[in-house]
Amino acid sequence: MTGPKLNERSFIAGERTGTRASVRGSRMSASKARVVLNLVRGRDVVIADQVLQFTEREAARVIRKVLASAVANAVNNDGLDADTLYIKACYADEGPTLRRFKPRAKGRATRINKRTCHITIILGVIDSELLQVVQARRERAVSGRRATRGGGVADRRARVQASRTKRSDDAVDTSVEEVATEEANIEETTIEATAVETTSIETAAPEAEETN
Repeated sequence: MTGPKLNERSFIAGERTGTRASVRGSRMSASKARVVLNLVRGRDVVIADQVLQFTEREAARVIRKVLASAVANAVNNDGLDADTLYIKACYADEGPTLRRFKPRAKGRATRINKRTCHITIILGVIDSELLQVVQARRERAVSGRRATRGGGVADRRARVQASRTKRSDDAVDTSVEEVATEEANIEETTIEATAVETTSIETAAPEAEETN
């Protein structure tokens, strides 16, 4: 999902030109924002958005909104294609610090610094040769997800069908066994009844002779 970075150089004066978006006075320290910015610097906007989506940091949520704003500025104001953009530069500057105080022992107070920062993202257009590589990588990723999704559905259908077939076979076997058992019980009952009748006739014959 991450892929190679398009530009790993730290930004210089010329790299500050391009479509940009920024947020000022974000209620977090610049050091925390820079940790997340280092993950997406130099990546194309699609991969960068995926990285920010699954990054478990509060700064990632804010930076993702700034990235979406920068892409919207590039598409609506500069007429660029969103799929051809990458993060040319991104940085976080220190903002004003809000000072709060907490009461401590013996009448003293401890200062609490509430840091703020200004986050800026600058977008550029990917070179034509490199754009082909990026698009090919995206197509492979999409085709891989489709194949995985389709294969999973097909496997599940096969498992369900096999389970249903097994259930029907078990039901048929059970019914055959029940019929065979019932037939055996009927035969045993018939044989027992015949034996009882034969015994009763044999017992009744001597009694009839004695009477005569």
